[in-house]
Amino acid sequence: MKTTLKIALLAVAAAAAFGAAAQGFPAKDKVITLVVPFSAGGPTDRVARDLAEAMRRPLGANIVVDTTAGAGSSIGSARVARAAPDGYTLLINHIGMSTMPALYRKLSFNVLNDFEYLGLVNEVPMTLIARPTMPANNFKELSAWIQQNKGRINLGNAGLGSASHLCGLMLQSAMQVDMTPVPYKGAAPAITDLIGGQIDLLCDQSTNTVGQIEAKKVHAYAVTTSRRLTTPALKDLPTLAEAGLKNFDVSIWHALYAPKGTPADVLKKINDALKVALKDPDFIKKQEGLGAVVITDKRVDGAEHKKFVAAEIERWGAVIKAAGAYAD
Repeated sequence: MKTTLKIALLAVAAAAAFGAAAQGFPAKDKVITLVVPFSAGGPTDRVARDLAEAMRRPLGANIVVDTTAGAGSSIGSARVARAAPDGYTLLINHIGMSTMPALYRKLSFNVLNDFEYLGLVNEVPMTLIARPTMPANNFKELSAWIQQNKGRINLGNAGLGSASHLCGLMLQSAMQVDMTPVPYKGAAPAITDLIGGQIDLLCDQSTNTVGQIEAKKVHAYAVTTSRRLTTPALKDLPTLAEAGLKNFDVSIWHALYAPKGTPADVLKKINDALKVALKDPDFIKKQEGLGAVVITDKRVDGAEHKKFVAAEIERWGAVIKAAGAYAD
C-alpha cells in the first residue's frame, strides 16, 4: 500500500514539474537547439536557418541550428528522439522522415511513435541539373545523350535516403535507364563535384540549386513538379512531365518535430510560433526565392502532419522496395 502511494505521489510530482516547466517555457537563460540531420550548407540547413530566424521573436527564445549528419538523417533524428522532452531540442527533417522505415532495417527509434509532430514548413521542388560541360542544350537532347551513354553515366546524390537519392531512383525508373549512383555526405559536396565535372547529373532541391543555376555554373533541364514554377531562375524550365516523363511529380517537404513526451503546453507554444513564422513576409520571400512553397494548409497542425507522414511512408516504401534500395 505504501509502495502504491509512493508511486502515485511521484507521478503527481512529475506531472507538476512538467506543468511548471511548460509555464516557464522558454526560459530566458536557455537556448533551443534545432537539429538538422544533414550536412551544413545543404538545402535543409538553409531552410532551418531561415526558420530559426523567423521563430525567434514569436517564441521569445534564441534558436541555434546544429547539424548532425549521417545515415540518411537517421543519426540526427535519433539524437532528437533520445533528447530530454522539454522543448529545448527540436528536429527539422525532410522527406527522409518517411523513407527511413523502408531504407533502414534497424532503426533505434520508431518514426511515428517516438516523436511529437509539430507541423510542415514548406514544399520544395527538385531540379534536374548537369555538369557545365554537358553537350545537351535541353531535356530532349539530354534524354538522347543518356540513351547513347548507358552504363557510363554518374548520377550524384547526397547519400542514401536523401531527396536527391530518391529523385534519382524515380528518374532512372521513369527513363528505364540504370545509372551509376555516386553518394556524397550531403548536397553541398555533390553539387561541388557536379560543377567540377566529376559527376554527370544531379536531381536536387531548388533550395540548393537556384544559386548555381542563376550563376550558370550548371546546366538546368527541368523541374519535378506538375506545374512550371514562377521563381525567376526556374520559370523557363519545363516540367519533367511535359518534357516526356509522364506522371513525374516529386516535391520535397520539410517539417518540425520534438521528442516524444514533450508537454502539450510546450508543443502548443512551439506550434504557435511556427504558424507565426510561416506567415512572416521575410521568411516567405526567402523561401519563394528558392522555389519553395510555404505551407498554409491543415498540415501545419501536429495531428494532420502525422497523418501526412504516415501516408508518405506507404508511398515511398513502395518506391524503395521496387528499387531494392535499402541499408542493413
